[in-house]
Amino acid sequence: MRAEFEMTEEEFQTILDAGKPVPAMWLSGGRPMFDSPQENANRAWKLLGAKRGFVWGSAEPVPGKSHRFFTAETIPGEQEKL
Repeated sequence: MRAEFEMTEEEFQTILDAGKPVPAMWLSGGRPMFDSPQENANRAWKLLGAKRGFVWGSAEPVPGKSHRFFTAETIPGEQEKL
């Protein structure tokens, strides 16, 4: 089931910060020294999903509302814990 969520200002800032550019530096062998902004953003959404009880990859913005509002598939049983 989908539900509407509102991020706190702090949660929203965490998501924004996670997607910021990272230095382009590599270790020997061509492996990047830092995770990409996409990997960082995915990690931030996964943490928020675990904290708030939704499937992180299912989040979608709510048209006409601020950027802090989104809908997502809830994890059964998690909403009752809040």
